[in-house]
Amino acid sequence: MTQEQITSTEAQPPLRAYLVIAMGVLAVSLAAIFIRLAQDEGIPSLVIAAGRMTVATLLLTPLTLRRYSAEIRSLGRPELLLAGISGVFLAAHFATWILSLEYTSVLISVVLVNSHPIWVALLEIFFLRARLARLVVIGLVIGILGSIIVAVPSGGVVALGDNPLLGIVLAITGAITVAVYFVIGRKLRGKLSLLPYIWLVYGCSAIVLLLVVALMRIPVTGYSVQGYIWIVAMALVPQLLGHSSFNYVLKYFPATYVGIAVQLEPVFSAIIAFFLFSESPLPLQIVGSATILAGVVLASLGQSQKS
Repeated sequence: MTQEQITSTEAQPPLRAYLVIAMGVLAVSLAAIFIRLAQDEGIPSLVIAAGRMTVATLLLTPLTLRRYSAEIRSLGRPELLLAGISGVFLAAHFATWILSLEYTSVLISVVLVNSHPIWVALLEIFFLRARLARLVVIGLVIGILGSIIVAVPSGGVVALGDNPLLGIVLAITGAITVAVYFVIGRKLRGKLSLLPYIWLVYGCSAIVLLLVVALMRIPVTGYSVQGYIWIVAMALVPQLLGHSSFNYVLKYFPATYVGIAVQLEPVFSAIIAFFLFSESPLPLQIVGSATILAGVVLASLGQSQKS
């Protein structure tokens, strides 16, 4: 890290940095809401996932090719292969997470899919032979305990479908696949600027999802205009505005604290879902969700100390 970077992170962040991170959290909190609204219009989950990534890729294409075409052309086969693999796991993440919202509440789905820092730490243990800080281990244990609490069947569980356990499994699968995406991204990101990196990965993800939709012969036309509007809103607000905000504030805040701020997403999503969809989580679900969030925060702080 250069002296200039050290100075910028140690200086008091300007007010706009706090406003941008708040806007980013609110933007990503709307993802599950837009997904649910698109599902209510009868659009299949896989079409929603494919549409979100395709629109995001198309919106990024003009700026990326205009500014970074030389950098993209300079990539070798290993980098392109990594981008493709990363895109496959990102596609699996969106497919499983969006599908989970058909079977369980916004709160449970978003809390579980945001447990990915825990799964990143576990992947580092098994595949990178990493030694974890004590706080990370404590966070892992607490997070797993919270997942067990959430998964405990209870009367009156909030669910849209008839298989809430399937929704939980899908959301956890979404967390694991996005964790793999992050681990791969750490290596690839060191060789690429941000915009060409996300353009390549988003593009690969969109292609994979479109192929799955085509192979399963799921119709992509014939739905309401409002449903398509929600898909475009997903690409614009949570995907581009939300994640761009987090990348911007990394200039002013450590990555760990930005990651912790993102854990407010389930809270805002649950509040919005309460008013829009009348979703009232049960006490046990709230306890389990709060436990997972505490585990993720501790694991994130532990990762910060380790680095």
